[in-house]
Amino acid sequence: MVREQIEARGVSDPRVLESMRRVRRHRFVPAALADSAYDDRPLPIGEGQTISQPYIVAWMSQLAEVEPGEKVLEVGTGSGYQAAVLAAMGARVWSIEIVEPLARTARAALDAEGFSSVQTRVGDGYRGWPEQAPFDAIVVTAAPPEIPRPLLDQLAVGGVLVAPVGPTDGVQQLVVVRRTPTGYERRTDIPVRFVPMTGEAEQRSP
Repeated sequence: MVREQIEARGVSDPRVLESMRRVRRHRFVPAALADSAYDDRPLPIGEGQTISQPYIVAWMSQLAEVEPGEKVLEVGTGSGYQAAVLAAMGARVWSIEIVEPLARTARAALDAEGFSSVQTRVGDGYRGWPEQAPFDAIVVTAAPPEIPRPLLDQLAVGGVLVAPVGPTDGVQQLVVVRRTPTGYERRTDIPVRFVPMTGEAEQRSP
């Protein structure tokens, strides 16, 4: 998986590659789909949600430029797999999931796979986790129509936010934002397709 789907497509950060090798993806998908866990495609995890394809998880992890010991916020715990990859890179991870059954399943998988240091909670990720801010990186794994302002406010100076941004019924763009001493630098990356961010993000959709 790592050699053919990830490294061959431009992911070069050695810590990302090693974490993708280390984290057992089949432990974060429904048992009935374990045989497909290492395919280069998203898989359903219940509640209308999916686990992203391995390449996208690796690519977003590389874009986030996470260093060991840094604080990372993940919005959209989902299966727990992205949080586990970030933790395997040495990050201190806080992750929010709005769908309670998914949050429970992800918590169990993270604990079983040795990632009990990942902090999780059930809630709407639109407003982030302000009591733990600032974060050195923020990774958003559901697509809002625009990046929530509270998440930008919780990004440390020098930190990077990575999020899919765009319509709920079409292709979105990965957006990469770096906070500078004077503001924010923003660029677009590859086209992607994520489930929409729910909760307050839906209410603010144009």
